[in-house]
Amino acid sequence: MNKWNQRHLEAADAGRVAHVLQEYPYLLPSSGRALDLACGRGANALRLAACNLEVSAWDISPVAIDRLRGEALEQGLEVAAEVRDVIACAPLADTYDVILVSYFLERSLAPAIIDALRPGGVLYYETFTRTSVSTCGPSNPAYRLADNELLNLFGALRVRCYREEAILGDTRRGIRDIAMLVAQKPG
Repeated sequence: MNKWNQRHLEAADAGRVAHVLQEYPYLLPSSGRALDLACGRGANALRLAACNLEVSAWDISPVAIDRLRGEALEQGLEVAAEVRDVIACAPLADTYDVILVSYFLERSLAPAIIDALRPGGVLYYETFTRTSVSTCGPSNPAYRLADNELLNLFGALRVRCYREEAILGDTRRGIRDIAMLVAQKPG
């Protein structure tokens, strides 16, 4: 946790909104409960709150949560930010209309994430892939996705959008090094 606290302490701002949320904001519901899981400094949580969703944001870093609370207050947005070990304390079943996970990978949480979505709920997920064109992201392949792994982890959901460009074509263009998924729980 000290590594994350230090990283969040030294960061200049709330971070950047995930590509998946920037690309597909129109797939969000007009109201409902949202969870930014492993939220970091909360750029995604703030964006979800600005979209009129009732937002909870969880992270293990007290520094990240303090920064998010300050930024939400400054922007006049309501975010229920909580220090929480998301692996030890997964979300409860049938609780959220939207769950967003960005640059966090704990494969064992996939069933709990699916269960935490209400029927018709939407998952936004983005993280690093093993096939990459840069050195961004974790060096340990265990913290990176295999080809099409998000599709397998969340196979119980209906895929609405999926993007994983890998090293196909002109690698100077597009969004590389990550996989993005928007999927919906049947209901």
